[in-house]
Amino acid sequence: MTKIAVPIAAENPDEAKKQIKAALAAGAEMLELRSDYLENLSVDMVNNLVGEVKKAGLKKVPVIATCRDEKQGGARKYPDRLRAEVLAGALQAGAEFVDFEYEKFRFVENQERLQKGLSQNSKARLILSAHDFERKFENISRLHRSILTVYPAAIPKLVYTANHINDCFDAFDLLHKTSGERIVFCMGAAGLISRIIAKKLGALLTFASIDEKTATAPGQLTIEQLKELYRFDSISSDTELFGVIADPVGHSLSPAIHNACFAEKNMNKLYLPLLVKGGQSGFDLFLNNVIVRKWLNFRGFSVTIPHKQNALNYVRRKVGFIEPLAEKIGAVNTLVVKDDGRTAGYNTDYAAALDSITSTLKVDRAGLKKLVVAVIGAGGVARAIVAGLSNAGAKIKIYNRTIQKAEKLAAEFDCDFAGLDELQDIDAKLLINCTSIGMHPNVDATPLPQEYLKKGMAVFDTVYNPAETLLLQQAKRKRLKRIDGPSMFINQAMAQFKLFTGKNANAKLMRKVITERLSHKSHRELVN
Repeated sequence: MTKIAVPIAAENPDEAKKQIKAALAAGAEMLELRSDYLENLSVDMVNNLVGEVKKAGLKKVPVIATCRDEKQGGARKYPDRLRAEVLAGALQAGAEFVDFEYEKFRFVENQERLQKGLSQNSKARLILSAHDFERKFENISRLHRSILTVYPAAIPKLVYTANHINDCFDAFDLLHKTSGERIVFCMGAAGLISRIIAKKLGALLTFASIDEKTATAPGQLTIEQLKELYRFDSISSDTELFGVIADPVGHSLSPAIHNACFAEKNMNKLYLPLLVKGGQSGFDLFLNNVIVRKWLNFRGFSVTIPHKQNALNYVRRKVGFIEPLAEKIGAVNTLVVKDDGRTAGYNTDYAAALDSITSTLKVDRAGLKKLVVAVIGAGGVARAIVAGLSNAGAKIKIYNRTIQKAEKLAAEFDCDFAGLDELQDIDAKLLINCTSIGMHPNVDATPLPQEYLKKGMAVFDTVYNPAETLLLQQAKRKRLKRIDGPSMFINQAMAQFKLFTGKNANAKLMRKVITERLSHKSHRELVN
């Protein structure tokens, strides 16, 4: 069963002891003593820290002693002899594992020192590791075989930087095709998912830090994120995978709300952030990689900027199902992978917006007919909302900074259009902001002055961070009906959840998670 190992990376023993206590309190299942971080390193110093772990926990927590070579990511430059002696000493002090570089282990003197320590601790294991901080290995399978040829009892650890999410599939394939104890994952933002699904693929362990400040490698999650956000304890080999495809993706709240709903319904499903770069070609290659590997069990995707058009194109070329209005909108924000590997594309944005509008105005969709609507913006969000409202028979006028974009969108859906300079003459029952104006951190911005808001007007801001934008505050002061961004976000996520699972999501739970996440994020950014 895959364990979570928490690195202890401190400059002195006192700080290391504090980190050990914090890691154990956070639920660490293993501790990695990164002795290469310590100043004035000595064998006794590390032996004492191993002893500290052994007496600190209420339950036995295995220790991995590591003194990383500087060229393989070590914090300080220590000679090989000292590093090997430190690890040998840690074995004598009771460490269950030692991690040494495969390249350095091939030197006879290093082998002799480490094997002497292993002979004095019969239950201890040797991890032989290889790291590439720039790119994926030329042939990871061959490297795996080479390690086991040199030392058959070793646990191979193969870690490399994924410059694109598609680089992760070499690691996934190795875990899928091999058995026994091995540690394989990718570093960097694009490799983050490999740290999470290492458990699904049967890796010996994955690494997580105590907090963001103590991370020892790019893309390393905190133990709280791994356990709470990504439900690590619930992952199994049968877990179905879902995710949001985006670039960037780190800001997305989708993993938090979908995983919370999976947990509430006790579903063996996991939702991941999928950083997919490279436009149409990168998108296509990622989906092809996923679909050909049925054993990964990816079942569905949310799709957002900049890939909604790419998703539509992909389904078209693969002759999959496309929801008719999604075809008309020209964008897909939801993909479902069928049992035969074919994909179906949907757009839940337009329905989410319409549901938010009708619930606030207290009308059904028929009540939107001839409703006079002003839409600010002509991008992807505006396109979906305009398509939905147009389909419902609303009378729409599109305002945009680049009037040519407004004109083009208006022509497709038989609407009026104007430049932003005409907003002062706005005459609508519903105003919708489809731009990013007012989004965090630019919370003091608004797409139009308060005096442009008219009595009897309803105001809808699709920005969801912050939940109450300056535009909505202005509308509140004028006692106008208001629709916030989280409402639309929740509605589209609920529709996606239904497509993914066939079940209804808990809207109150989604809003609670969004509120907590936005509050936590804003507080953390203020602190930092």
